[in-house]
Amino acid sequence: MDLTVILVNWNTRDLLRDCLHSLRAGAAGLKIEIIVVDNGSSDGSLPMLAADFPEVAVIANAHNRGFAAANNQALAVARGRHLLLLNTDTLVVGDVLPRAVEWLDAHPRAGVLGPRVLNADGTVQDSVKGWPGFRYLARQTLGLRRRRPVNLGLQDAAPVPAVSGCAMFVRHAALHDVGPLDESFFFYGEETDWCRRFVRAGWGVHFVPLGEIVHFGGGAARRLDHRRDLFLTEGTVRLHRKHGGLAAGLAAYALLAVFNASRGALWAGLALARRPGAQARARHFARVIADYGQAWPREKRT
Repeated sequence: MDLTVILVNWNTRDLLRDCLHSLRAGAAGLKIEIIVVDNGSSDGSLPMLAADFPEVAVIANAHNRGFAAANNQALAVARGRHLLLLNTDTLVVGDVLPRAVEWLDAHPRAGVLGPRVLNADGTVQDSVKGWPGFRYLARQTLGLRRRRPVNLGLQDAAPVPAVSGCAMFVRHAALHDVGPLDESFFFYGEETDWCRRFVRAGWGVHFVPLGEIVHFGGGAARRLDHRRDLFLTEGTVRLHRKHGGLAAGLAAYALLAVFNASRGALWAGLALARRPGAQARARHFARVIADYGQAWPREKRT
């Protein structure tokens, strides 16, 4: 088996259908298996899979186990020499799958490959991730965070700290060396943690601008409302606590509290000035601030 494609689905039936059609068209002679892990969807995803994609292996969970835990279920039974963790809100374009397999076969010490990812309008999406250190968080809090994608100027393959989990190719042999995703991460931070572990184990993590995968963004995350920001905060704090200790986790937690409070105050002021859309954003950050205690990482989600 050349490639195992793993998709974690939570109530994204129509996006999942389109993604699977693109995978059928993009297999290009590869020996490929597709595993969908459904996290307790209630939108008819499972009947759609049975009717339209009988060749797809399905793991059906009774509830939402999160991104890392669901992917690990599929990783445990995957048969491909290489693996692709792919979001359901993506489309595989052209020959990106065989080209990625070919590149990994030619670079035996590469553990992770991140391909070129595009937005829906064809612009380059920022699919290269760095470590969300204190300087990065401080710049974000001050509104100075860079908006230009890191990978925009990368025309050739290059080693990078981490790549986006929306489309991540992984060598199966490296997975056996490094181990699966850390299931204590529920929504954000798991791919950054995983890439750091690959690098520490001596495996390369590379951005390789071959082929194209379109990532629409949102998907299941749109249904999380203000909880998405809480999960993002928890993931970032968990990264710092895991790799830097309790003091680093507390510092990240405090800095992100300032970020959310400042954004809440800004949008509340703009709402008073009757700026369009400001009231909704002010309510959003008010909910984040009210529930901010939930963003401190627990030992492990169940």
